[in-house]
Amino acid sequence: MSQDFDAYVTAALFDREGRASFALGDGVVRLLHGDGYVSVEAHDGAALCAAVHPGGRGVVTGGDDGRLVWSRIEGDEVVATVLAEIKGRWIDAVAASRESGLIAFAAGREAHVRDIADPRFARVFTHEKSVSDVAFDPKGRRLAVATYGGVMLWYARIAEQKPTLLKWAGSHVGVSFSLDGKFLISSMQENQLHGWRLADAKDMRMGGYPAKVKSLAFLAKGMLMATSGANGVVVWPFGGANGPMGKEASEVGFDQSALVTRVAGTADGTVLAAGLDDGRVWVCDLTSRRIETIKADKGAPISALAVTARGDRVAWGDEDGLAGVATSPALG
Repeated sequence: MSQDFDAYVTAALFDREGRASFALGDGVVRLLHGDGYVSVEAHDGAALCAAVHPGGRGVVTGGDDGRLVWSRIEGDEVVATVLAEIKGRWIDAVAASRESGLIAFAAGREAHVRDIADPRFARVFTHEKSVSDVAFDPKGRRLAVATYGGVMLWYARIAEQKPTLLKWAGSHVGVSFSLDGKFLISSMQENQLHGWRLADAKDMRMGGYPAKVKSLAFLAKGMLMATSGANGVVVWPFGGANGPMGKEASEVGFDQSALVTRVAGTADGTVLAAGLDDGRVWVCDLTSRRIETIKADKGAPISALAVTARGDRVAWGDEDGLAGVATSPALG
């Protein structure tokens, strides 16, 4: 099923109940309920980022109104709760940890941390340059903060501390831990990734992309990492102590006429979805490498993509506001 939301689709998500939701550029969050959608006017402005709430139900969004909002359905009612407000700042990156119950978000040069179990808990980590992205390690204890010149590592609950700097020249705009917590991957303003093996801070350069890497996903229990930024999905091997160091990436679904803008997949499996800059969406089981197109009609570039934990459904959205949820053929 597809729907025209008439606003840029910032994020598409499935919560742990399997409910699809979409955060939009007009500040509205759309939640799939029954055969249709219900709306939450979460922000006075644009929703800039989104993550599944640590409790597993509903989504947390940050907006250019400086608010962090939890939107969900309780019974037959739609509920929106303001979790934080930073006046005069944009909240343009958010991360949530199921394991620790923490939420982190970026506001200017600050990374903030909140605890869903304690409304009084708050931590603020200040940086010299603007914060571009935040990510928790697999246990939700350490927080990675992407900024200019590298990535800062903080212990999320400790107030007074000196962070660890993983230094690399340039602007780091996205950050993600590997599923085992052994590696940290940063997407750069340039057409490349940079990574570190955390045990010894050894650098990994991952280049050769024709476009910026806006999206990545770990699959197969962390043995594979898929990324956007090329004519097909670039898949890096992450097995062993050295991860992708000294290894070649492969490319799935090469299409000379389009670039991959978004990827998503199953962390415990091999179901991979890709959204293209011509509006198409496909799904692949990496075991067989068979590709099935679930959105063949061309249109605006895909700006948001998500796959359920089982890999049986895919949610997508594009820059013009068209969005949909489709059954994945990868399990067939």
